[in-house]
Amino acid sequence: MNLLFDFTVDKAAKTVFITREFDADLSLVWDAFTKAEILDQWWAPKPFESKTKVMEFKVGGRRFYAMVSPEGHEMWQLQQYTSITPKTNFKFLSVFADKDENPHLPGSNWDLNFNEENKRTKVSISIYNESLERMEKMIEMGFKEGFTMTLNELENLLSTLNR
Repeated sequence: MNLLFDFTVDKAAKTVFITREFDADLSLVWDAFTKAEILDQWWAPKPFESKTKVMEFKVGGRRFYAMVSPEGHEMWQLQQYTSITPKTNFKFLSVFADKDENPHLPGSNWDLNFNEENKRTKVSISIYNESLERMEKMIEMGFKEGFTMTLNELENLLSTLNR
C-alpha cells in the first residue's frame, strides 16, 4: 500500500510542512493525536518514550510531557492549545521547558489538519518558527529523521488498533 508522505522545509516562510496519510479512519487518527494514553505510545522516536504529565485538550489547555531516553534523561516540552475544531484541526504553541514547566522561548506554532478520504486519513502539519535560527537548529538536531520515525510508530500503532 502506498501512503502519502511529504516533508518540506521552507526557509523563506520559516515553516516546515509535513503531510502524512494513514490507513485508518479519521476518529482513530484524531484520538491518537489528542489523547495522552495513545500519544504516549507513539509520540517519540524509538528508543525514546513519551511521558505525559499533564494533558488538557481544550483551547487554553496544555500538554506537558517529557521525551525520556533509555538512560532516563528527560527533555520536557510544553504544548499550549490555541484553537480546536473537533476532528478537523487543532493548533498549539510548542516550546521546550524545564521540569517545572518554565518555557524556553521562542517556540514553534503547530497547525494540524485532518481529512478523511476512502477510509484513509491525511494529516497535514505546518510548523511555523518565528525564529529562523530555531527552525534551522531543529532541523540540524535531526527533526526530520526523528519525526519520520515517530509517524512510523503511529502507523504501526494504528494498524494494531484498527484490527
